[in-house]
Amino acid sequence: MADEAVAEPASHDAQKPQGSRSPEAPPRGGDRGGERDDEHARGEAESSDGPEVGDDEAAERAKERERAADRIKDLTRDPLAEEDGEDGPTDLAAAARARRAGRKLLTSGRDFTSFDRSRIGHAHIGDINVSLDARRSGVAMRGGPVPEEELRRLRRAHVEPAGYVRLRRALESRRLLVLGGAPGTGRTCTALALLDEVTQDGAGDGDRVHRRDPGNGEGVRGLVGEVKARESGGEGGERRCTGYLLELALDRPGTLPPDEMDLDQLASTLAEGDAYAVVVVSVGSAANPLLAGRYGMVCPPAPSQELVTVRLRERLEEARDHEAPERAARIAEDPEVTEAVGLDDLRPAEAELLASLLAEHLLGSLTREELLAGCRGIAAVQAHEWFAGVDRALAAPPSGDGRDGRTPVRSATAALFHPVAFRIALAVLGGGSHSAVSAAAHLLTWELSVQSDPDSTPSRPLFCDDPESDRALSRARSHDGAIDVAGAEVTGQLIFYRGSALPAAVLAEIWDRHFPVRAPVVRWLRLLADDPRPQVSVRAAVAAGELSVRDFEYGFGELVRPLAEAPSARRRVFAATALDQVAGHASHRRAVRKVVDDWSRYGTASLRWTAAMTLGHGRAADSVDAALDALARIGVRDQGRQLAVASLNVVRLLTLPECATVLRRLGQWAEHRREEYQDLALVTIVRLATTGVDEVLDDEPGTPLGDRGDWPLLLALAVTRPELTGTLADLLWTALNTARSRDVAFDALEALLRSASRGEGGEGRERGEGRGGGDRMRPGLAALLPALTSDEHDRQQLEWLLRRMMRDQDRPLTTEQASALWRLAVPARQRRSDEEESHG
Repeated sequence: MADEAVAEPASHDAQKPQGSRSPEAPPRGGDRGGERDDEHARGEAESSDGPEVGDDEAAERAKERERAADRIKDLTRDPLAEEDGEDGPTDLAAAARARRAGRKLLTSGRDFTSFDRSRIGHAHIGDINVSLDARRSGVAMRGGPVPEEELRRLRRAHVEPAGYVRLRRALESRRLLVLGGAPGTGRTCTALALLDEVTQDGAGDGDRVHRRDPGNGEGVRGLVGEVKARESGGEGGERRCTGYLLELALDRPGTLPPDEMDLDQLASTLAEGDAYAVVVVSVGSAANPLLAGRYGMVCPPAPSQELVTVRLRERLEEARDHEAPERAARIAEDPEVTEAVGLDDLRPAEAELLASLLAEHLLGSLTREELLAGCRGIAAVQAHEWFAGVDRALAAPPSGDGRDGRTPVRSATAALFHPVAFRIALAVLGGGSHSAVSAAAHLLTWELSVQSDPDSTPSRPLFCDDPESDRALSRARSHDGAIDVAGAEVTGQLIFYRGSALPAAVLAEIWDRHFPVRAPVVRWLRLLADDPRPQVSVRAAVAAGELSVRDFEYGFGELVRPLAEAPSARRRVFAATALDQVAGHASHRRAVRKVVDDWSRYGTASLRWTAAMTLGHGRAADSVDAALDALARIGVRDQGRQLAVASLNVVRLLTLPECATVLRRLGQWAEHRREEYQDLALVTIVRLATTGVDEVLDDEPGTPLGDRGDWPLLLALAVTRPELTGTLADLLWTALNTARSRDVAFDALEALLRSASRGEGGEGRERGEGRGGGDRMRPGLAALLPALTSDEHDRQQLEWLLRRMMRDQDRPLTTEQASALWRLAVPARQRRSDEEESHG
């Protein structure tokens, strides 16, 4: 057929073979694979039996065919949209991306149990024993003078953070400095280094710098009295140019920060006595007024690389090998060691431990495996520090707590638990939007507060959230990135841990060492399962799977099984995603496969539905054949009640390397004697043509399919697996030439054709059309269409479809677009042959 045939459709109606339909309906199928609807063929043959009986039977058969076509159409709709109505939208692509991100965040292959957790307060590996608990410097510290030996060591080993000179000048000019920083970032060492510098002319070695006991409860006002007593010579002799260090624990319930007048009084007293003081506070909403005042400054963390270098030099001084530090530095930059550490930047104690590990390994005291095990334990120690004893103060409520019934007091547990909840939420939803993590953190804060203090109503100020404090206290970072909103990508603020090891370390800590926390976390995860945003519900499901791996009995009983039986499709998807995450661990794969197989055979309708969604990931069965057997068993049961969800997960299996096995099984189902199997094949074929790659693919960009995420899966397979193009075309031909699937199959083919014209015609995104430009997809059509239109009848069907698209009142196909598609389908040699036959 010439190109003009598409441009002038009316002039070729007479050239169709006798019996072909009008341009409003596609021509009847030929004999390529046999007519798929035998009842339809018999109905046409018997329609001439009699004027009355034949007409009635033909009318009844026509109604039956219409019902069968409507059923196929219903089954090709999104099975996950049942909660939102017949055509309710679900973003499978966003769910797939969220699942990939969650798996990447948590499935890192780290073995946290290899670290000696029985001595978690210290890192004890071989002969290395280093204190890592940053809280020791604040809570366990006692008052008194700092020994000169400690100050000398500090001068030798301290690494100045950025802006150190500015901090020293501020202290020299104001006598008082309120230094803010997150625990463990070296803020106390920096404070001592500052005081050591400004008091070099002080009298009395070992008595120049004093620590103030933070547990005496007097705070700044108590320090004013001590300075007056000391600097006035009240303790036997004049003491000039002394430095004072005070750490305030403002995160304790009922603790109030000092006001500006108290700080002014302290600064005046220090000036009179020629003394200096540094007040160390943790960043947070309580400390914000202090840090925003005239005495406040934020302490930047020391650079990690320099910290490790200095500590290495110290550890290797006795080796007398000048090249040892250089070799140790190269080991520290080894990708395997960096991955084992899993932290973007190290805090001083962590740098000291890493340097000790590297030095001991270089000196032969630690094997490579022991080195990596020790590196993996660093993040575990940080997680332990964050959660150990957080609510210990609540065990002994202060006097006057209102239990006499006269003075009710609202619980302060919410303020105490919010930083903890934020860290857990960040471990579960890290990589998502900051607003989603914050909202989830507030939900968890409520659950933790109610669990800890059920008799009180948790309260939380509405205007005290501080994103900067949340990031600092949780070692987090944020940057702008793409967020999925209602099927579209928009720019928003994403938040991550500063280190790939922290999410899994946090989940392992709360699940393995704090059993009472499990109940509120389970309730919280169930709430997240109902969230309509895939970035929340799917990521939470991945985290639930990881938690279940650590205690499968508990996780399965409390999270997976209850949600697998839920009436909500969203909750069942949550359970299926969690089960697949568990199946990703070889230690639990056999158990998951047994559960899914039992559900597919003997489970309730909800459990069979969940089993089907789990099977689609490709890890919940011994083989692809076994997965297909189970999906067919689910799909054909109860007159195909769950055929839609079964077909969706058959399509998902087509992204696996065993794609040919799936296509072969589809062909067998299409030839099956039972209509339910035929329907499963037809619905799956149509769904294959209307599903985008990014809706079902688990691979990251960089793979042949991953680079075609905006393509329809059928076209992507035709290009990336050219040996399967003939099979794909045969299956689509079967759907196009079967009466009950013909309409939806032609709609799917139309969507495929429009996908190649999207960049030219400016059409919006339609069902099955993907998101990208059409030019990139033309190779897919160029591979598929010639195999689909191998004879004259098939080309007539394509011609009819192109004409219908040209007459479309809403989105008419232009003559140029139709001609281009015709040239893709019919090679030039075949077009010349058709022209010769038509003019002969």
